[in-house]
Amino acid sequence: MGSEVEGADYTDEDRARFTERVEDCLGVLDEMLATDTFEHAHPRAGMEVEIYLVGADGRPSMSNVDVLAAIDDKAFVSELCRFNIELNLTPRHLGPGGILTFEHVVRSSLNDAAARAEPLDVGLAAIGVLPTATPADVTSETLTPNPRYAMLDTYMRWLRGAPFEIVIDGPEPLRVSSDSIAPEALCTSMQIHLQVSPADFPGYWNASQAIAGVQLALGANSPYVFGHRWYAESRIPLFGQATDTRTPDERAADVTPRVFFGDDWIGSPMDLFRANMRYSPLLPEVSAQDPRAARAAGEVPDLAELTLHNGTIYRWNRPVYDHTPPGPHLRIENRVLPAGPTAVDMMANVALYAGLTRELAERAAELWPDEPFDWARRNFEAGVRDGIDATLSWPGVGERPARELVPEVLLPRAAAGLAAYGVDAENIAHYLGVIEGRCATGQNGAAWQTAEVAAREDAGMSRDEALAGMVRAYLLRMHRNQPVHTWPVFPASEEEPV
Repeated sequence: MGSEVEGADYTDEDRARFTERVEDCLGVLDEMLATDTFEHAHPRAGMEVEIYLVGADGRPSMSNVDVLAAIDDKAFVSELCRFNIELNLTPRHLGPGGILTFEHVVRSSLNDAAARAEPLDVGLAAIGVLPTATPADVTSETLTPNPRYAMLDTYMRWLRGAPFEIVIDGPEPLRVSSDSIAPEALCTSMQIHLQVSPADFPGYWNASQAIAGVQLALGANSPYVFGHRWYAESRIPLFGQATDTRTPDERAADVTPRVFFGDDWIGSPMDLFRANMRYSPLLPEVSAQDPRAARAAGEVPDLAELTLHNGTIYRWNRPVYDHTPPGPHLRIENRVLPAGPTAVDMMANVALYAGLTRELAERAAELWPDEPFDWARRNFEAGVRDGIDATLSWPGVGERPARELVPEVLLPRAAAGLAAYGVDAENIAHYLGVIEGRCATGQNGAAWQTAEVAAREDAGMSRDEALAGMVRAYLLRMHRNQPVHTWPVFPASEEEPV
């Protein structure tokens, strides 16, 4: 959800003071990276899952206040709009039994929360973009009452100076104007947090960028926006458009937006934190702690302003500094993937990401020292556009369909990376087997959604009826934790009552 703020009316003086404090934080972090000990001996992974609240009609339910009260679990928090909540999972080690335990926690948390929401006639859906949402569901009136969201909405609208435009090109075109950043709430994701040492950070971040297209190809789950079919992972361009604060002149000059893939490979985490200074602060709240004074006193600084500013710049792989016992640490927040479809699918995605980044980070010098960064960007764009049907490029291999590249080239490397973390062979085979199953069947979340809707339309349903029926079938299988590559398509998907 991000850091809380007081919600004051910030002035130009506040923004200047905040910017100075961020510069102080950067200087302190640079010193810490050179001299201090960061926690990394026992690396952990964390995870966040953003969730839709849906009514019996399969449409958004503006009920997060009541649902959170019914769930009564601090792991669940509110999100941008009143139809969103988020599940925050306690970080854990990836060694023996770690990923399996992660899956059990995700599954039990979602099932328990769904049971508590059921008396309110509300269902929980982990899905990248809820296809039944309409423009009327994402307005300033549907924002969750929270000072952070109100301030973000106000200042981002002020920066842009015009309505936000959602433009879908292609066979089902659409243009929607919004007076709010609320359409961002349609972009629900699963975010993987991977703790790494400062020395290893550049290799892991570069590896994360290199495999982002692979992640999207295998994990796409967002083919519809406002009922219109767009890309396999429409959440990516939708998020970019819904938060684009650039003026027309800035867009014409190709100024980098706040949501972006990246500029180049990095040699230090400071490359990323320093680059954030190009952006105007959105929430310029200055904390009580002076980072330089804290460091001089022998304390570990919070670097609160750096963290707050960093949280308003939406890289798909974001650097994170945190200070938790037993000491400070760095982690990569991998924001590439959509939420869902199931706990086992999400854990398979975690396994692929963690295993590949570990193996590739250690072999980066062999793989892409001479590859231009645009190679990774093109793969990212192909994964967004084509999902499981994407053709990707890989060093030493050339262009290959994702369904061939992944099982033949990348899964063995992911398995080696997981083994290096101490994951047992049975769990490696189980979770990477889910990824292999998607490759063999050609079915991930986006492929199933589009096939299900097409089959229902072929049977005579309208688009709205087909989407609502698809969402109901999706919810049934999501809570039964059936991996998406095994899901039947209509009419077989109707064989079990919803």
